[in-house]
Amino acid sequence: MSAPVLTVEDLHVRIGDTHIVRGVSLRVRREATLGIVGESGSGKSMTVLAATGLLDAPGAVVTGSSVLAGERDSTELIGASPRTLRGVHGGRVGFVFQDPGTSLNPLLTLERQITESLEAHRHPTRRAAKARALELLEAVGLPHPEDRLRSYPHQLSGGQRQRVMIAIALACDPELLIADEPTTSLDVTTQAQIIDLVADLQRDFGTAVVWISHDLGVIGQVADDVTVLAAGQVVEQAPVLDVFDHPQQPYTRQLLDARPLVGSAGPPPVADDAETLLEVVGLDVRFPVTTPTGRSTVHAVQNLSFRIRRGATLGLVGESGSGKSTVAAALTGLVRPDAGTVTLGGDDVLAVGRRGGRRAEKALRRRMGLVLQDPFASLNPRLPVGASVGEPIAVHELREGKADRQARVEELLELVGLPASFADRYPHELSGGQRQRVSIARALGLEPELLILDESTASLDVSVQAQVLELLADLQQRLGLTYLFIGHDLAVIQQVSHDVLVLRAGRAVEYRPAADLFAEPRDDYTRSLLAAIPPARPPVESL
Repeated sequence: MSAPVLTVEDLHVRIGDTHIVRGVSLRVRREATLGIVGESGSGKSMTVLAATGLLDAPGAVVTGSSVLAGERDSTELIGASPRTLRGVHGGRVGFVFQDPGTSLNPLLTLERQITESLEAHRHPTRRAAKARALELLEAVGLPHPEDRLRSYPHQLSGGQRQRVMIAIALACDPELLIADEPTTSLDVTTQAQIIDLVADLQRDFGTAVVWISHDLGVIGQVADDVTVLAAGQVVEQAPVLDVFDHPQQPYTRQLLDARPLVGSAGPPPVADDAETLLEVVGLDVRFPVTTPTGRSTVHAVQNLSFRIRRGATLGLVGESGSGKSTVAAALTGLVRPDAGTVTLGGDDVLAVGRRGGRRAEKALRRRMGLVLQDPFASLNPRLPVGASVGEPIAVHELREGKADRQARVEELLELVGLPASFADRYPHELSGGQRQRVSIARALGLEPELLILDESTASLDVSVQAQVLELLADLQQRLGLTYLFIGHDLAVIQQVSHDVLVLRAGRAVEYRPAADLFAEPRDDYTRSLLAAIPPARPPVESL
């Protein structure tokens, strides 16, 4: 067993009267990866921030010990001076957070953001700093690294921005790398690339890693040892294979059971001769964009055709940038297609506004509900839940009088598994899963024939995701709903879909019944999406 690079003993964190972290102890071995796993609110990030001296919450009280072992001496991080912590952060400990879009400075080039840390801790010449920045961008696999030195964060994809964050974190050859949910907002293929990248860099740089996640499937791919947290306490600590093969605690087994796995049972069948509710033929969407060389056109969706049977679910799957959300925007009128027809129950969705005026268009749009990925951004933070759910009911005049609308709101909340008393709460008072249930209730208030779910579970913990998927399946059976379920994870798609359409660069790669596609995928791209899903058990050779 290698010596620990970080040793945390009896760590406690209190903010005001709230005891958030309770007596956590853990060790991170040199050149090894410790996975810290638990649901949102379990204290994962708070534990690591407090242990590394990065917690700066008003009124926070941190006690215990956290020792970072160096080549010559050791540093106690709990209670360390600001000067000591400035030398540690970025120099000896690197950080990669969940959202690179908010972690990177939008006003600085990639070169400047990498060399900033080098200049603070290593004081190289300008030429040496630039050479190191180029070397790091090459190491993290960024295409055309020399040209990218002058790029800004908004010019990169999500996966590329995360690679830049890793380059910044490794700039000063830190002894410890903290990766806090670094792949949660990425699609499964980009997630797999980032996991492989960190593993390769760990071998090259010899860095110890703490990987924080809510998904035991991801932890199984990256970790040597696992610490499971619940309500700020350690419930289980063991080598990764022991956690998967012999979980000791019910909470750990719950996290394992909540993972979506390829091979899970799909939804109850729908008759092949069921009526077609939605039919899309030849959908084509282009966007004008401005590039450094002038104006250009992005062909986001290309000649796409599909249909959804009433009471069935079509899974629309692909990587980020494949055109999935553009399809949803075209169906709901948020973007105007360049070509194609969209028919809902025999009515031409694209032409109704031109022929029948705004009133006819409004009536037709009501028949399609939309649930987006981020429930917090979807809800007005200044409105209580009841007002948000009741707003579309009032706009479309689906109930007369305030009392009737209030009764309908309470009925909708109970329909999605929330008590009627939640009508008086605000979005910030709810968990992520509760907010998504509110978003579903708001969409159901329209009494839609088609519900479009655009990455509606992608930002949730796997356990909360499982609850929301179970809710959607129950609502479909009880209300006869029809779903267009958009996602990037084929394991989730298999669980909910009757038919699957695989989209790549705006084109349909495969469009088949779900059972046939998963039994024998025909296209290499589909097979790559399947291969990117974490396995049920970590392969021994990867450890």
